[in-house]
Amino acid sequence: MELVVGRIGRPHGLRGEVTVEVRTDDPDTRFAAGSVFSTDPAATGPLTITSARRIGGNQVLGFEGFGDRNAAETLRGTLLVVQTESLPDLEDTDEYYDHQLIGLEAKLESGEVIGPVVDMMHLPSNDVLVVKSATGEVLIPFVEVIVPVVDLAAGHVIVDPPDGLFD
Repeated sequence: MELVVGRIGRPHGLRGEVTVEVRTDDPDTRFAAGSVFSTDPAATGPLTITSARRIGGNQVLGFEGFGDRNAAETLRGTLLVVQTESLPDLEDTDEYYDHQLIGLEAKLESGEVIGPVVDMMHLPSNDVLVVKSATGEVLIPFVEVIVPVVDLAAGHVIVDPPDGLFD
């Protein structure tokens, strides 16, 4: 299974560097020089990082074989992906990779099914489970007081919603 860790944006400067929308919680390790990525579309890759730096809040990367602005422009919109099998085990038992949560069934403590987790949102305040319910998408803050149980083996999360969450 593949996991998207970044999306290439616009070129930065004249030397072939590009901005990258980061989709990993450890960009310094993930985007180190020498790292190699599969891509979507696959024909664009694999891509090898030659330079990595942060400018303000932006991640800027250079890739082997893309030495000028015009070449870098051809990478715009490309997704950088890694195989989930290559991800390190998480040390904290209360942390999860997005791909582990997507597909789990969200249930109330009573056992009533809300629906499947279809996506994760990473907002500044906290992460949010996106659940597809019978009435549409429901956004559930992924905090322990609201989602007290994540059972990967059983394939579900238990939700204890505050009043009004599903209104």
